[in-house]
Amino acid sequence: MFVKYFSKTLVALISIFSSSCLLDAAKPWQMNFQDPATPISEGIINFHNHIMFFLFMVVIFVSWLMFRGLYLFNETSGSKAEKWTHSTILEIVWTIIPAIILAVIAIPSFSLLFSMDEIIDPAITLKVVAHQWYWSYEFSDYSSLNGGESLNFDSYMIAEEDLIGGGLRLLEVDNRVVLPIKTHIRILITSADVLHSWAVPSFGVKVDACPGRLNQTSVFIKRIGV
Repeated sequence: MFVKYFSKTLVALISIFSSSCLLDAAKPWQMNFQDPATPISEGIINFHNHIMFFLFMVVIFVSWLMFRGLYLFNETSGSKAEKWTHSTILEIVWTIIPAIILAVIAIPSFSLLFSMDEIIDPAITLKVVAHQWYWSYEFSDYSSLNGGESLNFDSYMIAEEDLIGGGLRLLEVDNRVVLPIKTHIRILITSADVLHSWAVPSFGVKVDACPGRLNQTSVFIKRIGV
């Protein structure tokens, strides 16, 4: 109960100072994740907050031990350390406690990893092909709507000097991908030349595009966004 209360309090404090940064694009001095748009992204943020509690506790405890040792046993304090070099109880404690902490961290991490690899029968399949300086997208599910040809298009990044007011530098493209919300979507990713990486932080997705290899991920978008 205390762990859950502390985690929620910590998240609330961080959100107060970084609420202006919770958008679909990175902002200057952003201190938090982007606003999640999928269950996977929400799971990643919750797992991060879960780990942060143990991180703070370990850092505080180790810092206390270090400063206590430096303060009590420096050359001017006159304190004398014990001469013993072995303690069965101490060895059991410093073995079991880290093991318990790792188990508490590992259980939700395994659940998150399995949920990220779970393949659900998709309603739409998006094929992503990486090229140097642009991406190609293809919706093959609706080929019957276009005379037997799949819907495909290229997406080029807009140069900085061509941006219109409010455009996002290095993120704006001439043809955006439009995906439906509350729909299971399968994404197939590959590359036509060299290694690339297809990433959408709000989706919690980052998949490598490798030549000659087809990588797959799935998303379920819960809200409207850009």
